[in-house]
Amino acid sequence: MSLDRSGRTPQPLPPLVEPDAELSRDEVARYSRHLIIPDVGMAGQKRLKNAKVLVIGAGGLGSPALLYLAAAGVGTLGIVEFDEVDMSNLQRQVIHGRSDVGRPKAESARDSIKEINEHVDVRLHEFRLEPDNAVELFGQYDLILDGTDNFATRYLVNDAAVLAHKPYVWGSIYRFEGQASVFWEDAPDGRGLNYRDLYPEAPPPGMVPSCAEGGVLGVLCASIGSIMATEAVKLITGIGESLLGRLMVYDALDMTYRTITLRRDPARTLITELIDYDAFCGVVSDEGQAAAAGSTITATELRDLLDAGKDIQIVDVREPVEWDIVHLPGAVLIPKDRILSGEALAELPQNKPIVLHCKTGVRSAEALAALKKAGFSDATHLQGGVIAWARQVDTSLPVY
Repeated sequence: MSLDRSGRTPQPLPPLVEPDAELSRDEVARYSRHLIIPDVGMAGQKRLKNAKVLVIGAGGLGSPALLYLAAAGVGTLGIVEFDEVDMSNLQRQVIHGRSDVGRPKAESARDSIKEINEHVDVRLHEFRLEPDNAVELFGQYDLILDGTDNFATRYLVNDAAVLAHKPYVWGSIYRFEGQASVFWEDAPDGRGLNYRDLYPEAPPPGMVPSCAEGGVLGVLCASIGSIMATEAVKLITGIGESLLGRLMVYDALDMTYRTITLRRDPARTLITELIDYDAFCGVVSDEGQAAAAGSTITATELRDLLDAGKDIQIVDVREPVEWDIVHLPGAVLIPKDRILSGEALAELPQNKPIVLHCKTGVRSAEALAALKKAGFSDATHLQGGVIAWARQVDTSLPVY
């Protein structure tokens, strides 16, 4: 067992929730395998029944977490989710099925939860989490689980949890690696930490691809999502040593788990209000936004140029594995990093307009900024990327 910064052995945190009055005969039968564990027992199961847990997102991490929290007997589960089920979700988001494609994710998740445990009170919050609603929403719950895949929402969840005085369990996944931890600014044992102690600033735009751009091994979601659910159960019942003050890193390829001790950042800034998190994280850098201003064309505009026989060069700045999935006719593949490093500039034509594209338009905007700086003044980029082309121009193409 690791030691915290004071040198003492961390003790279990006090239970987050008081026990509910009673368990019904049906609930005793349902949760019998919990009840015969001495550390859980009747008191622990009653705490689970009385708990209110809010899960941000019913996606890759939210799916296993919601399913197992429902099976464990958490009495109230809130779901913040405004997206719809897409076919690409089914590779990892196991709370949804084939018949749910096109349905709101929140409703699909609710139906799956009810199929597992009809005693759970499922509360749907079908809106985007924003600074003007997060703190009030968090105040309705005992514990927050954050499995989102973008930095703006992660920082929003962290800051809102601090202001609402709530603990939260955090998880993150990318390709074959996952991370998990617990953050609680007001932890009763003095180990108060928040996400900014781990990551004080968001990484530069484009440095850390999302799962939609970089991919994720589907089963990795089960590994990290179940750890998040385990931490929630431990916090609610007051058993075991939580991940508060520790970062757990899992590598699925090496099949290794390692734990890193976290400490409060001595230079941390006190969180007193919520901010504009899109601006704080910058989905596209200032340089990318400036380059794209006036140098962006739509999928239909690009189609019209090609139909008119215009001599243009389409440059795909995605990775080779993405090119193998789908690519535009006549395009050449030059990954973004080769453009940003300057290595590929000599391969670009000087005598014809260049149109850059990626999957959705973020990476191509960054590459466009590099081309503008290098003197390619007539270069443009495709708004919405290959996804926009597949949806607006050639619907026979696959999307991913």
